[in-house]
Amino acid sequence: MNFHRKKRRKIDITLISMIDVLFVLLLFFMVSTTFNRQTQVKIRLPEANAAEAEAPPKSITLVIDADGLYYVKGADGMLHQLVDQKPETLLRELQKMATNGTDLPFIISADGKTPHQAVISALDSAGRAGFTHITFEAQQPKPGP
Repeated sequence: MNFHRKKRRKIDITLISMIDVLFVLLLFFMVSTTFNRQTQVKIRLPEANAAEAEAPPKSITLVIDADGLYYVKGADGMLHQLVDQKPETLLRELQKMATNGTDLPFIISADGKTPHQAVISALDSAGRAGFTHITFEAQQPKPGP
């Protein structure tokens, strides 16, 4: 009986070809990747500590009170509450106002305690109605004691 083991060949792993394959895979994934661009609404925020600016003569103003109720300032300068507070109603009202032109400044005047969702819904509706110049109305801080 022969109990001697046969001599094994040393196994060599060539890393060069594996690195080449990894680089090719990396290049493939980099080229085939698509980059999604998020849609954004560009807004211009007013500065609250500057001198009080005059409102432009023609503008569309949306007032949101502390409870999240929407009021639209009409041509007569008076605030008119919407029939209901659904986003669809707000969008229809803004689309009616957009017939005069979407290049008019759209001013959102929200109470400090307005729910965030009410302001975001107003921004979304204004963007869907086609307004491009959206600003927020700010109040100058009162001097402290």
